[in-house]
Amino acid sequence: MAMRCDLGLTRNIATGGIRVNRLMRSYLLPYKKLLWAVLIFQIVAVTATMTLPTLNAMLIDNGILKGNTHYILKIGAVMLVLSLIQAVFGISSTWFGSRAGMGFGRDVRDRLFHTVTGFSTREVDNFGAPSLITRITNDVQQVQTLVVMLCTSFISAPITVVVGIFLAVREDGPLSLILVAGIPVLLLSVGTIVIRVIPQYRFMQERIDRVSRVLREQIVGMRVVRAFVREPLETERFDDANQRLTRTSILTSRYMSSMFPTVMLVMNVSSAAAVWVAAGRIQSGDMQIGALVAFLTYLVQILMAVMMATFVAVMWPRASVCAERINEVLDTESSIVTSTTPITELSGRGTLEFRNVGFCYPGAEIPVLSDISFTTRPGQTTAIIGSTGSGKTTLVNLIARLIDSTGGEILIDDVNVRDLEPETLWKRVSVVPQRPYLFSGTVRSNLLFANKDASEDDLWKALEIAQAADFVNAMSEKLDSPISQGGTNVSGGQRQRLAIARALVRKPGIYVFDDSFSALDLATDARLRTALIPVTTDAALIIVAQRVSTIKHADQIVVLDEGKCVGLGTHHELLQNCPTYAEIVESQMTAEEAA
Repeated sequence: MAMRCDLGLTRNIATGGIRVNRLMRSYLLPYKKLLWAVLIFQIVAVTATMTLPTLNAMLIDNGILKGNTHYILKIGAVMLVLSLIQAVFGISSTWFGSRAGMGFGRDVRDRLFHTVTGFSTREVDNFGAPSLITRITNDVQQVQTLVVMLCTSFISAPITVVVGIFLAVREDGPLSLILVAGIPVLLLSVGTIVIRVIPQYRFMQERIDRVSRVLREQIVGMRVVRAFVREPLETERFDDANQRLTRTSILTSRYMSSMFPTVMLVMNVSSAAAVWVAAGRIQSGDMQIGALVAFLTYLVQILMAVMMATFVAVMWPRASVCAERINEVLDTESSIVTSTTPITELSGRGTLEFRNVGFCYPGAEIPVLSDISFTTRPGQTTAIIGSTGSGKTTLVNLIARLIDSTGGEILIDDVNVRDLEPETLWKRVSVVPQRPYLFSGTVRSNLLFANKDASEDDLWKALEIAQAADFVNAMSEKLDSPISQGGTNVSGGQRQRLAIARALVRKPGIYVFDDSFSALDLATDARLRTALIPVTTDAALIIVAQRVSTIKHADQIVVLDEGKCVGLGTHHELLQNCPTYAEIVESQMTAEEAA
């Protein structure tokens, strides 16, 4: 059983090493010149460092013991020059190595960012936002730290070991047999610790994800937690996740804390053994005192190099787990595939057509949408209404191609959205989501997010149409008033109106409002819809709403029920021909109001 476990852990090390190597090969290649510079500078620095003990031995034997002052000064001057060379080349190698390592981390983060922003809603949901954030930040940091250590400390380790063993054997061959025993013992001890640490690092990254997920849920859902007095339960959930992470961290730290004492024990025992063996050889005249001093220096340098290599070996398991998680994101292809020859120009103004469109989530037995067909042209208002879970938001996501339909076609100006370049599609369609989001900055920066070339007059016009000009005017700095992340320093209704104004600044061919008027009172809702009429005369308008009063004047209304279109027509036509729509109207209005 133990043998199978060890074999499994060994396979994990090998597999993790392959993943780290693949990531390094891909992203360290642009820094090849820097890495060659690191190698050359390290060779010079290590050679200078390893020459000093030999010169020190010569200084002791031929200078100090014989009282030769001239020899002492001459060898001392050489040692001073070598020390200067070692310092300059060591600092230079560290500088080049740090640049390569930091550049590697920057490039991986950049690639991850662009990969994640290219994901559809499906891929984001599969990974989860907390996990993606951890992978882009913490996981990249772990691999970057490993790369920096490899470029600055690890490269010198094998050079020091090889050169040190050669020089130690040259000083005294029989005494060098201590290295034959010391180095394998040290490697075996450290290797055993590393093998035990690998699974703990994997658990640690998973539990960091869980703590992030639980914390994010509690912060976002704080109002719900307090409304239902669930603080004790949520505290228990967080404590459980936190305790699991703490236990894993403690166990990992125990393994790690045993490494340095193990290295020091081997080093001190080896040094004591060297002094014990050398004492008899010095007494018999077979060895000089300077040679012993040089050998002890080489012994310490060799074992210290092995210890530095072990520090990198300790970091390797965690970095391999992080590299696996990074590669998992990078290797995931978005379900939204851009055509190899995308269309970049549209001739029309914004005609939107659904042809027998359906959508089903992977593994689901029942489709969310099925056989949806309708057309809306510039100057027309198409409303979409239905009960909760009828597929309204999914339909909106299909228009903006945040997800791809699994059946039928969606066309804009007679061109399938799959054949359009994403930028061309997103310029033509402006979506105001059900939960509007504002970025940290100012009112101005949020509006310019839609069109960076918009003038101040354009911004104020959009604010007036969105019924947001009054409260923006009342702010202390007008358009330059600060907006916090998510727009938390303004009310829900103000946030929605600013999001609508942002969409208007874009001036697209198709406006999509996904229940964007829900936080507005009826009077503001009516004024906003009236103000929209002049600016949408040559644009298609899609309004998803729950309130009948918001959509009853639309040119056509699409009624959804369990993912199917059960009604298509005007308000009065649907009252007579669509029982589902009549029920919705009846639930919101009196019969007299409906008439």
